Amino acid sequence: MADVKSDIEIARAAKKKPIGEIGAKLGIPSEHLIPYGHDKAKIDAAFIAAQKGRRNGKLILVTAINPTPAGEGKTTTTVGLGDGLNRIGRKAITCIREASLGPCFGVKGGAAGGGYAQVVPMEDMNLHFTGDFHAITSAHNLLSALIDNHIYWGNEQNIDIRRIAWRRVMDMNDRALRHIVGSLGGVANGYPRETGFDITVASEVMAILCLSVDLKDLEKRLGNIIIGYRRDKSPVFARDIKADGAMTVLLKDAMQPNLVQTLENNPAFVHGGPFANIAHGCNSVIATTTALKLADYVVTEAGFGADLGAEKFFDIKCRKAGLKPDAAVIVATVRAMKMNGGVKKDDLGRENIEAVNKGCANLGRHVQNVKKFGVPVVVAINHFTTDTDAEIQAVKDYVATLGAEAVLCKHWAEGSAGIEELAHKVVELAESGLAQFSPLYPDEMSLFEKIDTIAREIYHASEVTADKSVRDQLRAWEEQGYGHLPVCMAKTQYSFSTDPNLRGAPSGHVVPVREVRLSAGAGFVVVITGEIMTMPGLPKSPSSERIRLNEQGQIEGLF
Repeated sequence: MADVKSDIEIARAAKKKPIGEIGAKLGIPSEHLIPYGHDKAKIDAAFIAAQKGRRNGKLILVTAINPTPAGEGKTTTTVGLGDGLNRIGRKAITCIREASLGPCFGVKGGAAGGGYAQVVPMEDMNLHFTGDFHAITSAHNLLSALIDNHIYWGNEQNIDIRRIAWRRVMDMNDRALRHIVGSLGGVANGYPRETGFDITVASEVMAILCLSVDLKDLEKRLGNIIIGYRRDKSPVFARDIKADGAMTVLLKDAMQPNLVQTLENNPAFVHGGPFANIAHGCNSVIATTTALKLADYVVTEAGFGADLGAEKFFDIKCRKAGLKPDAAVIVATVRAMKMNGGVKKDDLGRENIEAVNKGCANLGRHVQNVKKFGVPVVVAINHFTTDTDAEIQAVKDYVATLGAEAVLCKHWAEGSAGIEELAHKVVELAESGLAQFSPLYPDEMSLFEKIDTIAREIYHASEVTADKSVRDQLRAWEEQGYGHLPVCMAKTQYSFSTDPNLRGAPSGHVVPVREVRLSAGAGFVVVITGEIMTMPGLPKSPSSERIRLNEQGQIEGLF
């Protein structure tokens, strides 16, 4: 058997084209591309604004089962499908999120696909890229600094320092900063108070950037951020302390989508990066809507499993942006089915039809859930060399009982040639007219009812529990005019429940709501459940221990 190249070896061997050529394929003149080196560029606002009258292409969502240590390959499939659609003669653009440094140096490693279905330059995308995350971090922390400065210089807005809702952020996993006390050291440093840090991808500024349609909309949303409350419990907004203008200036360039390419020199937009377990988990609206004007097909992904990413894509992003997806792809692997069926990771290489059949319940739940939104579904079986024909057939047979089809995909090893069948099936579904998209719940439903609807319909829980203080807070927000907002569930990605160890398709469990946060600028209410953290910690042996420069000055371990 020939040596199998690693992701990084494949990425380094890429024959990239100058980014101007990739832009030219989409009809973007060079004067509207802002290059960051030879292989990445931003698309300027003037070009984007000029596309508004054009017809939209078809929108395809790629989602997945709940992630397992066995691996699913959602981003790899997203990239592969984009290449596959181009291969069969459809003009397609891939739209994915940017990678956060926290997971890159923590557990996950990179986030640019894998094998022969990657977006390049891989190292740049997983590190500083075009500086978007740094700009978001800076804009967020500028507001944090302005809040404490406003209080120091007399507190004209009468902010109750016990009720400041705005924390700080950094794009790194650092559990030591979850809860801190600031302004210690005497009068010159201000008024001591409790605060803390979240990871940048959980920042409301990140969510705002990803949901804004232009700079004017961005500034308005930033101004609508609630930074805290007065003693009479009336909200204080970012615009009240004149923070919105300067924050917008810091985000001016970050608002412009990033253009890169796949290994097969097809265009990819990589922009924005909210986590799906603690935020809304989709790439930016401006990247997706621009891509829809420039291509026949836009393939985008939503983070983690469909219970989180797809639900938020449909109920938040599509609702806010007026998007109507034409088809959805749910990614699964035989290995993950076996793990959901009770097989340990070390035993996944052995054929086990019984475990595959048992584990398929997780996949089935996701298929049924996505269908509730009126979007036609196809399952992509991301192929591993250890998969047997009988195991693959077991998944196909199971999916057929759900009134859907499962297609074997070999894009990791073969690139676009290995995913042609899925590309044809996606075109068939997207052009069938079967899509009748509708969000899960109406705007006018109460906030707690929205939480309860997601818990019962998507998670298959029996009930939602919340302290009186949480319920009172939700009612107060409704009285202030925020009851129409969608809810963004912060929940573990590993299970339909709030217990990360509960695999498969559990039913009848309880969803405990620990805290709720109003993101008035982004336009949703964050609901924190179970033990989920908005500032992750590093594992005992973080990926950073294996990331280094080799003797040739190349990065090792970042994949």
